[in-house]
Amino acid sequence: MGTKKLQLVIACFTAVLLIAGGQAFAADKTLPIGVLGPFTGPSAQTGKEFQASVEMALETINYTVGDYKIEPVWVDSQSDPAKASGAYAEAVEGKGIQAGVLNWHSSVAIAAMDVAAQYKVPHMFGFGASEVVNTKWQADPEKYSYWGGKGWPVPAKLEKNYIVALNKAIEAGNFKPKKKLAAIYGEDTDWGRSAGGAYRTALEASGWEIHSEEYFPVTQTDFYPLLSKYKKDGVAVVAGTSASAPPITAFVKQAQEVGLKSVIVASGLGWIGDWYKMTGPAADYVLDSIPQLTTAEAKQWAKDVNAKYGFNPSPSAGGLSYDGIRMFIKILQRTNELHGKLDKETIHKTMVEEVNTGKLTYGKKDGAIIMNEYRYTAETMPDMVVAPEAYFFPILQYKKGKGYIIFPDDWKEKDFEQK
Repeated sequence: MGTKKLQLVIACFTAVLLIAGGQAFAADKTLPIGVLGPFTGPSAQTGKEFQASVEMALETINYTVGDYKIEPVWVDSQSDPAKASGAYAEAVEGKGIQAGVLNWHSSVAIAAMDVAAQYKVPHMFGFGASEVVNTKWQADPEKYSYWGGKGWPVPAKLEKNYIVALNKAIEAGNFKPKKKLAAIYGEDTDWGRSAGGAYRTALEASGWEIHSEEYFPVTQTDFYPLLSKYKKDGVAVVAGTSASAPPITAFVKQAQEVGLKSVIVASGLGWIGDWYKMTGPAADYVLDSIPQLTTAEAKQWAKDVNAKYGFNPSPSAGGLSYDGIRMFIKILQRTNELHGKLDKETIHKTMVEEVNTGKLTYGKKDGAIIMNEYRYTAETMPDMVVAPEAYFFPILQYKKGKGYIIFPDDWKEKDFEQK
């Protein structure tokens, strides 16, 4: 073989090695993403739903965006703000997470916001809904720009609709309370108190008298004295919430046991997969507000979760988190398209410039299974746009384990029924 031919062979062989080596190098790129959730503790069922949603969403892209392999890092909040902050800091320092996604509790969100800002780690779609989150964010939008658009708006934007629905039922003659006396209950957290404030405002504005306002630890499961008091005093409406399965299911079951005839708002009951197994017929006539699995794609997703993980997912904890991680994937894909690399600086830039301004949205056309569209604007941040054509929860009344929409009127499946 001549010298020139030999040089050509060597050059070609070297080029092949460089290309192969480059591909191997690219394939070795990893992007650690923190998934913040209550994987142990009182809300561990929600953590199970988060994990299933994240894994199934990442499987749709083979855990890959561009040249990067996505590596989920499970950050256990344990439903405790201090423990969540420590776990988040460890995920940054020890695991090198470049971004974060999801979160359940408002109290955890309030603590985690500071950790994200300290380490300049962009975090998207945390469910902490409390007004305290918004107030903190809006007091310093530049600092807290690392805490991106929320996955749940402030309670006043949705929780007030229970009272609107009940007042409409009175006007229609379907609800005939002996007196307009209402009690408020809830978990003693930022979420519980924010929701309670929304109920109080809406009740008082429509002429209801407030019997009492009681908050309890997320671990409490004995409500017999409180429920007996409601019964004795003739309370017509009992409105409250908890994001944890043990207290909210115990409250509903014990209400039936003491013979309470009040209309019960148990906001959050349906956030739990398999909630009916925990309450049985005690949940009949209870009001809740959760999104619905209305499309063929959403119903298939629920079947797939059950087949793979062995539980029926909630449209709230499971469905919203699935949409949330899918939206986050779209953000990563857009970031890679714009900047050619994925790290905390480029991801943050996309969130601020495209997500917060409404340029990048995620909706049914992208594969969303729960809401019509997740859209943020400078005016709504850190909340999303709340409207029937965007993000909205209907009011349901349960019967034999199924929820029927009673509000809004143009979505209604059945009229309200009094127990």
